[in-house]
Amino acid sequence: MPAQGSHPRKIDIVILALILALGIFLRLPPRTFSSSGPLHSIAALHPIPAYMRMGFDEGMYWEYVNALVKEGTTSYPNIVERYIDAQQKLPGSILPPVRFLYIFTAYLWHCLFGSEAFEALYQVAAFFSMLTLVLVTIFAWRLHASTWALAIAALMAFAPTQIHMSQHALVDGFFTFWALLCLWLLWENLRAPRDWRWLVAYILALSLLVLTKENSFFVWIALVVLIVTNRWLQFGTVTHELAIATVLGPLLGVVVLVFLAGGVTTLFHAYQLSVGKNFQLRSAVLTGDGPWYRYLVDLLLVSPVILILALGAIFRLDRTKKPELYMSIFIAASYLVMCNVKYGMNLRYANMWDMPLRFLAFGSLVGLVAPVRRHRQILLGVAVVSICAIELRQYYILAVQYPLYELFTDHLVRALHILKSPLP
Repeated sequence: MPAQGSHPRKIDIVILALILALGIFLRLPPRTFSSSGPLHSIAALHPIPAYMRMGFDEGMYWEYVNALVKEGTTSYPNIVERYIDAQQKLPGSILPPVRFLYIFTAYLWHCLFGSEAFEALYQVAAFFSMLTLVLVTIFAWRLHASTWALAIAALMAFAPTQIHMSQHALVDGFFTFWALLCLWLLWENLRAPRDWRWLVAYILALSLLVLTKENSFFVWIALVVLIVTNRWLQFGTVTHELAIATVLGPLLGVVVLVFLAGGVTTLFHAYQLSVGKNFQLRSAVLTGDGPWYRYLVDLLLVSPVILILALGAIFRLDRTKKPELYMSIFIAASYLVMCNVKYGMNLRYANMWDMPLRFLAFGSLVGLVAPVRRHRQILLGVAVVSICAIELRQYYILAVQYPLYELFTDHLVRALHILKSPLP
């Protein structure tokens, strides 16, 4: 249940509308501001990413959407078979078509709005990044009422990694929406046990999460850890129905994937090839490796203030801070799995931590201003606005001033190669 005194004031609604408007504007697809785009006249106000070419992964999604457009959804087993044939002949891994939901949503977008396949992928990524912004606002409001909701909405609106994923035709921002939806729905089910509406929504969200990406297993493990630790931390009530729903949702997703792939053997073979060949992919070996703390280093480079404040919040945790403990355990449990995936570390995969990290960071700010008796809300507002300005500046430096993907694939690969080379 939301905190007491959670009824919004008029000023809260006005501020929230402004935050959402700015966040949505920053997430509009870059081609909206091109010379032929509808918003070209205000293109100077939008931070257009320097890297605008089709990336390799984007090209794979484009191929899969084009195949759906030409052959229809009933041809999906054939698409999976063609992937298996192609993957067997390649030395490294390519994206599997079993990331069905993103591909299918782009196909539906194409059917509804007539967008070309690649444009549909761009627009779906941007749209779901906007939905994520709305989702985290509702989630924060349910956890801690209006002040927290406004702060988390603002911090997410200007989060560099959120904006970045909205500007490219990749699945990770799309996946973040479903991961955070599952995290929120688990909280609601713990707080309102045996409410069939929350249970059904939770099952559907877990099913769609599995249909989105194969590493949904990381999210599921974190959710299970939250359910287990509830015994001691008492976030809410774990019922038999909730335990069944936590297993039933992913199973439904797997069943749908089996039908889409054309059988259990075909689906297993596709996954096996994708994972196995990833260990032989040169770019994965050079850029997906690193120590367990690599994600911390990446986050420190992209969002230093947020990470420092979030880490500080961990030292202030106690059993009374249920939402903060909930977010901390979700990050810790998923981090423990993700940092142990060989050649599989990438900051894009950590996109789902953006909201929990900012929730913890704002908790630190609240603790810092707690001794101040007068103008506490003003101080919090100034702090949040300042952090948003820093975050937007970080995005501008990383993605607008420099072509982020080129820096990653060229300079970072060279740097890692040098670090791995033996000393003279």
